[in-house]
Amino acid sequence: MKAKRMDQRRYYRGVSMAPYDLIKEAILATIVVGLVALGLATVFSSPDEPSVTIKSWSNADPVDFVTTAVAELAGTSDTASYGPPYTEGQPGQAIGPFAPAGITGDSMHIDTAQLFVLGPLGTIGGGDPAVAAAIAKWQSATPDQQQSWATNYTDALGNATLANGAVAVASGDYGPIPDLMTAELKLAQNGTLDGILLTSPGSFYQTNYSAPLLFMGDGGYLANLGQAQHLEGDQWGMMNETGQYPGQTWLWLFTFWYQIPPFNTADNADLVIVLLMGALTAILALVPFIPVVRDIPRWVPVHKLIWRRQH
Repeated sequence: MKAKRMDQRRYYRGVSMAPYDLIKEAILATIVVGLVALGLATVFSSPDEPSVTIKSWSNADPVDFVTTAVAELAGTSDTASYGPPYTEGQPGQAIGPFAPAGITGDSMHIDTAQLFVLGPLGTIGGGDPAVAAAIAKWQSATPDQQQSWATNYTDALGNATLANGAVAVASGDYGPIPDLMTAELKLAQNGTLDGILLTSPGSFYQTNYSAPLLFMGDGGYLANLGQAQHLEGDQWGMMNETGQYPGQTWLWLFTFWYQIPPFNTADNADLVIVLLMGALTAILALVPFIPVVRDIPRWVPVHKLIWRRQH
């Protein structure tokens, strides 16, 4: 042991040495960095906004919820008429004959009346004769009659009143819609509808939020919340978190195009911008193989300023 210390002294001759506790240093560094990170997260982190659910929506804005539910029942909502991949019809966005959604077709078929209204109400229809009778009356009516009832009721909702969380409209020819909407609203306000829409046949885990998100997206409540939180496209929403807190800042490359013509007014802006960014990414990856472009660094030697020799 003594010989080893002598060897170390010879090896480190002329070098100042002092004891160093690496474990202590690591613990202290971890504590200090952890406290700094916790402090910065407390001061600068984005707000913890509660999740938006159908329950919170139906309680906060019952009229908007019922209006949306009627549109789903009548098949006139955005989801019902979107086209592939949700329904038959023209794809939502296309460039000339190129329509990506049309390639796959109706691969995720959604019958809005059955999925959002009749199906959930059918789960309680056996225990409520009035609901079961209303469902049967709706299903036995002709499409023209159904549309007439839905149009009349939607128009009446413009002057709807609220009483104890329920929606009331003036008397009219609405068929079974008032009974259906009363039951639907109760189902939503007590949280049952959220659970039903998250349940897929044969699926144990409730992780597919497509149905509730599409339902809420057809209404105005979710869009209004997004606008208030500066999350819309013209508010640079793709690179924001809730409020005006910065989120995925690297997405400014995508968000930028939504702010300028002709993209900010184009109906197919999403498709055009995705293809444009794909092309620009491919060009960037192929720069070493593109004549003239690959020679720009040699003609404009900015790299020499960065990697200049230090004296």
